[in-house]
Amino acid sequence: MHISTKCSVALHCLIFIYEYGEKTRVTSDLLSKSTGINSATIRNIFRALKKEEIITVKAGTGGATLSCPPDEISLYRVCKALEPDFLSKLIGVHRSPSPLCPIGRNIHHVLDCSYQKIRNDLKESLGKITLADIISDYEGIDQEETESEEGKEIENQ
Repeated sequence: MHISTKCSVALHCLIFIYEYGEKTRVTSDLLSKSTGINSATIRNIFRALKKEEIITVKAGTGGATLSCPPDEISLYRVCKALEPDFLSKLIGVHRSPSPLCPIGRNIHHVLDCSYQKIRNDLKESLGKITLADIISDYEGIDQEETESEEGKEIENQ
């Protein structure tokens, strides 16, 4: 099973926007330094999140902000924004089973039922986890430096 790393990068960005968005202009270049990901990739993630109205990006000078409260942004919503067909690609079935074999002839139908249950369960689970939950986990981590010092450190890199 596979959920793209774009999802973890997007969540990293969303936490950063939540934590520092009111204190500093959060740009793709700044998030590139924080995530270790190319700023062009961050801009692509921004486009997907913006399209789904998860973030707002100011034209011209840049700077991203959340478009809605963190408790309205589910993990499912983020994954779906980045890869709209991720659930259907999650579990694949081999393409060319033999139509001459009774198992090969029916394997797609048999597995589709089970795999759809897995997709539905995953969708439900991802829908229950919100950005607010993830931010709470982040804030629960024992941090030696204050958040404002960390933000300045990233900006100065």
